[in-house]
Amino acid sequence: MTGSMTLVDTRTPDPKRFISGATGDWEIVVGMEVHAQVTSNSKLFSGASTEFGAEPNANVSLVDAAMPGMLPVINEWCVRQAIRTGLGLKAQINLKSVFDRKNYFYPDLPQGYQISQYKQPIVGEGTMTISVGPDRKGDFEDIEIGIERLHLEQDAGKSLHDQNPTMSYVDLNRSGVALMEIVSKPDLRSSDEAKAYLTKLRTIVRYLGTCDGNMDEGSMRADVNVSVRRPGGEFGTRCEIKNVNSIRFVGQAIEYEARRQIGVLEDGGAIDQETRLFDPVKGETRSMRSKEEAHDYRYFPDPDLLPLEFEQAYVDTLKADLPELPDDKKLRLVNEQGLLVYDASILVTEKAIADYYEAVAKGRDGKLSANWVINDLLGALNKAGKGIEESPVSPDQLGAVLDLIKEGTISGKIAKDLFEILWTEGGNPRELVESRGMKQVTDTGAIEKAVDDVIAANPDKAEQAKAKPTLAGWFVGQVMKSTGGKANPQAVSDLVKAKLGIVE
Repeated sequence: MTGSMTLVDTRTPDPKRFISGATGDWEIVVGMEVHAQVTSNSKLFSGASTEFGAEPNANVSLVDAAMPGMLPVINEWCVRQAIRTGLGLKAQINLKSVFDRKNYFYPDLPQGYQISQYKQPIVGEGTMTISVGPDRKGDFEDIEIGIERLHLEQDAGKSLHDQNPTMSYVDLNRSGVALMEIVSKPDLRSSDEAKAYLTKLRTIVRYLGTCDGNMDEGSMRADVNVSVRRPGGEFGTRCEIKNVNSIRFVGQAIEYEARRQIGVLEDGGAIDQETRLFDPVKGETRSMRSKEEAHDYRYFPDPDLLPLEFEQAYVDTLKADLPELPDDKKLRLVNEQGLLVYDASILVTEKAIADYYEAVAKGRDGKLSANWVINDLLGALNKAGKGIEESPVSPDQLGAVLDLIKEGTISGKIAKDLFEILWTEGGNPRELVESRGMKQVTDTGAIEKAVDDVIAANPDKAEQAKAKPTLAGWFVGQVMKSTGGKANPQAVSDLVKAKLGIVE
């Protein structure tokens, strides 16, 4: 964490988030620093490639290797990406910012310093709304989380300790890659909130195309600051859990760390401010190194780089071209399509899912489209472990299925079978319905005959049904069976009731 922020308590303590210890309730306080790798072809101050998975040290220029006399040159694309991310976080964009040297020694840092931004970052305070839920009633709670700052900095290389029994190897491919460090205020009060924050941040940068959010490739990593306190009391001493690389692990790390700290405090001990690591195998955190006050990194402005300055007009142009972000999209789907907030929230988790849904819903019933996309399509994709981009059923195909239901050509039940065929074999929905004889029978003559046959075969039940109208359902079932499920259920139901003389 760079710089120090003034701690302000913005939240009212909420008992449903407390953790009960042996001596009463405790409240967790969490703040996060997320390192997001900027989506860009070349590095922050050099022209070397940023491609993931290249041979060790294949993407290293003389600047990245810190050869004498090499000068850094700012990559304008990375600056644009940082500004766009700041705008997506509704944050203050600073028209003047300064690059500083953060000095420390480590084998994977050939310069002996990291170029970062200390006192004057490119982006200042912003906000993000997270949704926590659904609770037992199915409701979501929207919470506003403060963003402290976003700054640009270089990533370090990677030390590999498992390649050789006596030596460590260094891979400088990542050295000099642009990172955005996004720092939240300490406004999070539970592991669920922290997970929702990280999920939302990832969704926003993916919508913007400023970071791919692939945590498994290390392009998004989180440092999690955790402290505990008596509800509404003074902030406690924090421990920082470094480089947590999945949303699930963030939740586990916070749960474990909070209980560990409560245990220490309830035994009369004190929390040491320190850096810890999360062990995913054991599900616990362990001490890494003590952060007495703070390392003296001897920050000073990098003499090789001028302050970074741009005009408000530059920011305005970038702002005008921003895509619709998830919150706005969600609101629009609720208003335009009449969707439930819950359904709209699922559809906007990924831009590709929202685009797919909008293609299906165009000119069709928005709610029905949402049900099919969420329950049938996403359900099938999750089961198959596929992303929306790999969907075997296209929006046009799914749309055609919905048209066939609306026209009364097929029933909802037949539609499920048709979806199954499209999923496994593909094809044109209309042609499939014709060629496989899947049309529902709406010809009243044919249905009437089937109804008459069933009633004639079951005179006793027919008698009982007059006294007990609910038995009509049994007749409907029999008729559906005799027509192979193709009769229009509504037509059958109406006819059965008419023939049995049941008046509703």
